[in-house]
Amino acid sequence: MHPAPRPNRLARESSHYLLQHALNPVDWFPWGEEAFARARTEDKPILLSIGYSTCHWCHVMERECFENQALAELMNRHLISIKVDREERPDIDQVYMSACHILGQRGGWPLTVFMGPDGRPFFIATYIPRKSGFGRMGMLDLIPRVEEVWSSQRKDVLATGVQLEEALRAAQEQESMAGEPDPEQAAHQAYSFFVQRYDSEHGGFGTAPKFPSPHNLLFLLQYARKHNEPQALAMVETTLGRMRLGGLFDHVGFGFHRYSTDDKWLLPHFEKMLYDQAMLLLAYTDAWRAAGNPLYRRVVAEIVDYVVDQLATEEGGFGSGQDADSEGEEGRFYVWTRDELLAVLGPEDGEWVCRTFRIQPGGNFQDEATGKSTGANILHLAEDMTDTEEQERWAVLRNRLKMAREERPKPLTDDGVLADWNGLLIAALARAGAVFDQQGWLETARGCAELVLTVMRDKKGRVLHRFRSVAADKPADAPHARHPDSPDAPHPTQHPTRHLAAQGFLEDQAFVVWGLLELYEADQNPHWLNAAEEITMAQLRDFGDETNGGFFLTARDAEPLLFRPKQAAEGALPSGNAVSAANLLRLATLTGNPEYATQARKSAHAFGNLINTQPHACTHWLTALSFGELPAED
Repeated sequence: MHPAPRPNRLARESSHYLLQHALNPVDWFPWGEEAFARARTEDKPILLSIGYSTCHWCHVMERECFENQALAELMNRHLISIKVDREERPDIDQVYMSACHILGQRGGWPLTVFMGPDGRPFFIATYIPRKSGFGRMGMLDLIPRVEEVWSSQRKDVLATGVQLEEALRAAQEQESMAGEPDPEQAAHQAYSFFVQRYDSEHGGFGTAPKFPSPHNLLFLLQYARKHNEPQALAMVETTLGRMRLGGLFDHVGFGFHRYSTDDKWLLPHFEKMLYDQAMLLLAYTDAWRAAGNPLYRRVVAEIVDYVVDQLATEEGGFGSGQDADSEGEEGRFYVWTRDELLAVLGPEDGEWVCRTFRIQPGGNFQDEATGKSTGANILHLAEDMTDTEEQERWAVLRNRLKMAREERPKPLTDDGVLADWNGLLIAALARAGAVFDQQGWLETARGCAELVLTVMRDKKGRVLHRFRSVAADKPADAPHARHPDSPDAPHPTQHPTRHLAAQGFLEDQAFVVWGLLELYEADQNPHWLNAAEEITMAQLRDFGDETNGGFFLTARDAEPLLFRPKQAAEGALPSGNAVSAANLLRLATLTGNPEYATQARKSAHAFGNLINTQPHACTHWLTALSFGELPAED
């Protein structure tokens, strides 16, 4: 029988994700020179594990692998193990996720990387089980194999790392191939791409899993308006409607889950992320402006209710998201059996809810990994509830279900305030507040913006990445507790608790500026425009590529990694470079300063080849360039 685990080094961290692993028997290191020096001294390979606090499969791998004493002993004997929170260090995540893609793998989290003490990877995977099976090697067999290869084939292993680093640099050069973008032609090509992949029955694009990808919907809304294309609007309307009616939406507590594991938007991956709420808030707001569907107005209010109720922090910011898991099960907090609904609501109301929300006696929810029915149900609708009496009845019953659900063990809420995602929410709240004349939403956006501007900036004027209040008894040497005289120290604030901040990245600057510009256009307060210009000037100075145009992910004084990431293509969110170009064009219009437009043109030219050849991966670029005025080169 093993003694209770002692806290490891991660117990001194402030990241929720790292703290989740603080009692693992694994001898974890946070990312830093101490870990790399130990690897060099002990001549061991490094296991780098990257994840985030609300990630379901990260929790699964922790339970199966990192809490297992025998496997931990194996890891401690043969490896130096490093844990990284991708939400705290997106630069590290992007470098090694890019390497994963170079190796032809789909990617995802947890990201599991074996690498040498020089940081060059030689083997990358995502989730790995503890034991081998079904043609897949488990960690118990993989680690001895890695140790054997490291000992007997060191030269080949190191050569693999060098080759992979060279391939990463070449891939970045390919993405950054310059060229004059043709926004009009690229927009037509992107539209054709979405038409071909459109699911006319269920909405969305492609097959399962389906992601909301609101920036693509925003592009289609603008395309519909500019080209008077009704099909573009119809695709957006069907998609937004199906997402709201299906299980992707939390009908009891509001807010949207991360993505759908099926093509009908019924079976969600249950984590809820702040950035999804913000981007969907923008999409439903703009869809209401385009179509006037009252459902969209309701959804906007529901999203705002959710983020304010569940993600708001005492200081005025918003946490990054809520976990998929509770009680060791994915989705346990959100699903219902028929008997549970009848017990809470009584037979008459319970039967009405079961009919309305398509509850099955045997359940409609299948386990994501096995595909087997769990016996539980996800609430979902076949059609919108338009009858006023039904809406009022459901409002009462929903509150009763919400109160009953609050008695369950809750998923973890990560209260770390990330500047980039809060910038998106500021933008969304400001736009929605202006469109729907909701002064309370505007005031919430202002409060969040003031938190970022007063707490989350360094002495160089740059936005810092993360903020979190911690108890007064937090160890004084906790990581990221900056000395007040350091360049990255946050500005003094009236808040009594310690504020922990990490270095700022491109998206922090770009997304916050986006939010400030939306606020300025909503209330015409020059304070927001002045702040947007200050941050933009710092971004141009410290993130800009003066030689080729565009912006790097990291500042020029940031910690060097295998390469300095510079990305234009979009994933779950618009790229920082695309948002920066849009910001620069808006600033040029709002201030009359042509230098901003010149910088936007340089950025677009830097990624022109990608925009022209893969426009479906550059929809926010197209939103900025095709529907704005891209200045001609002098």
